[in-house]
Amino acid sequence: MKQSLDLKLGQHLTITPQLQQAIRLLQLSSVELQQEIQEALESNPLLEENEREEESTESKGEADSASSDSASTESPDGDETASYDEAESLSPNDSGADLDTGSGEDNDWGNDSFESMTAPTGSRSASDDDFPDIDARNSPPQTLRDHLLWQMQMTPFSDTDKQIALALIDAISEDGYLSCKLEEIQQALSKNLPVEIDEIEAVLHQIQNFDPLGVGARDLAECLRLQMKTLPSDTPCVKQATELATPQNLALLAARDYTQLRRNLKLSAEDLQQVINLIQSLNPRPGNSVTSSQAGYIVPDIVVKKVRGVWRADLNPDVSPKLRINRHYEKMIHRGDSSSDNRYLQDQLQQARWFIKSLNSRNETLLKVARTIVDRQRAFFDHGAEAMKPLVLHDVAETVSMHESTISRVTTNKYMLTPRGIFELKYFFSSHVSTADGGTCSATAIRSIIKKLVECEIPTKPISDSKIAEILSEQGINVARRTVAKYRESMNIPPSSQRKSLV
Repeated sequence: MKQSLDLKLGQHLTITPQLQQAIRLLQLSSVELQQEIQEALESNPLLEENEREEESTESKGEADSASSDSASTESPDGDETASYDEAESLSPNDSGADLDTGSGEDNDWGNDSFESMTAPTGSRSASDDDFPDIDARNSPPQTLRDHLLWQMQMTPFSDTDKQIALALIDAISEDGYLSCKLEEIQQALSKNLPVEIDEIEAVLHQIQNFDPLGVGARDLAECLRLQMKTLPSDTPCVKQATELATPQNLALLAARDYTQLRRNLKLSAEDLQQVINLIQSLNPRPGNSVTSSQAGYIVPDIVVKKVRGVWRADLNPDVSPKLRINRHYEKMIHRGDSSSDNRYLQDQLQQARWFIKSLNSRNETLLKVARTIVDRQRAFFDHGAEAMKPLVLHDVAETVSMHESTISRVTTNKYMLTPRGIFELKYFFSSHVSTADGGTCSATAIRSIIKKLVECEIPTKPISDSKIAEILSEQGINVARRTVAKYRESMNIPPSSQRKSLV
């Protein structure tokens, strides 16, 4: 085969490292972005926070800004940040501040101030309640197993009973229920410790007296009965509630078969309702009251306010701090120097510039998309969810001249703080449903109408899905019954048969 050289002209898209970094920053949430910025500040010496701008905009007034401008003009090189960088490089003894604790009218560093700064070691003062509990924040979360083991150590068990109790506690789930049968526990203990079922059940009864109430139950009925044992004897309807706490009656209660329950318990409708209220006041998952979970905090990226009658969206300044290049290290870079230190500084300078550029691009894109959403959904901010307009990613992409995938990345895990609450940007996108007059209605608005109808219904006569579809049809919204059921299930609203109440 003869070899030859061919020249072809073509175009292809290459994802550069800068573009990869910009895309990655674009899809980060506010908390993840703060972590990314902190890591960049710690790893790159040429990056620093522009704290001077923050101080001048937040804490300084017009007089302070005027004095800083005059001070910057008096610097010999004309650089505004030169005096700031030089002041930071000075040690406390070189800054000209009088730190002597001797006599002086303007001296605030006397013995009284040091005494006020020193916290008492013997007792905790009332003002200490304002400070966060550092030990509680840094300590690992307590589990249900740890809580039960602590109570087991405080209980006078024999060595054999301790091994049985340890096996039972290991078999208790996070909800507080015993997840296996006693025979299985006996079989697991029989290898090293021959015990009888009666011994295991006796230890189980001891564990069922532990905190929280109802722990160690084998089913829901036993869990409810264990909790009702601790109620005062004069509690109304406690005896009837104990009779209701059986697997058969609880199945009837779940099915809302109140007629059969009244026959089994021989109660009137009013008395049965009191019994149900007592049952509903108990905790069906006692383990959840002990297990502590880490709260997931939401930091909004966008803040929406009404300024002079117009809704305006702005970036949250606390999410993305302003960064700049450290001029001290930048001046250390020498052109033409090929030493390892100089190359390192050049690489870090380039990465710092790319990071700042990607961060600014992310903020500009997010702000542009957020303002487009606010402009399209003005009716929502004025009147609520029922006035939500249909909006899809393609509509915003055309307005901001971007691809739909970019809009999807921008609106994922990004939140907006509004006078009506905090919403994810995805919340404002919804499909449209045709109306009788040829217009469109948002699916979010339909969900809001359905939720409002269910909240206003009579408890003894709940509205069915077919009736909701008829009400929407009267308002000009053509929605089928199956669509109503789908929207209702998406909001975790039970069907009408399960929403029915006695009174």
